[in-house]
Amino acid sequence: MNCVSRRGLITAASVGITGPLLLDQAATAAGRAVIATKKVPVGGGVIVTARDVVVTQPRKGRFRVFTSVCTHEGCTVTDVAEQRISCPCHGSQFSITDGSVVAGPAPTPLPQQSFKVKRGKIYLT
Repeated sequence: MNCVSRRGLITAASVGITGPLLLDQAATAAGRAVIATKKVPVGGGVIVTARDVVVTQPRKGRFRVFTSVCTHEGCTVTDVAEQRISCPCHGSQFSITDGSVVAGPAPTPLPQQSFKVKRGKIYLT
């Protein structure tokens, strides 16, 4: 069951919603921009810890969004440099282009996240 914030509860009460109140956190998170495209360097990326994603721009105007959770043992990646996303726990590295494993021990690529670019910002979908 999802937790409801105090703000969410007050908002629901003020608009007259009755009955059980369940909020889909993924749906509410999808409505907020993850990052402005101008903040994502070409040939690199940015880790957005508040959203558990890595946003990359392998080529100018081409963006990718991946989960920031390493597929080896669930650590959070901490660095994007030299066309690679790096996990500090055991040295796994992933491609900024497709999330594929460049250096193990991670067994699988970083999962891609669905997103859209709108008015210079990236949104999860």
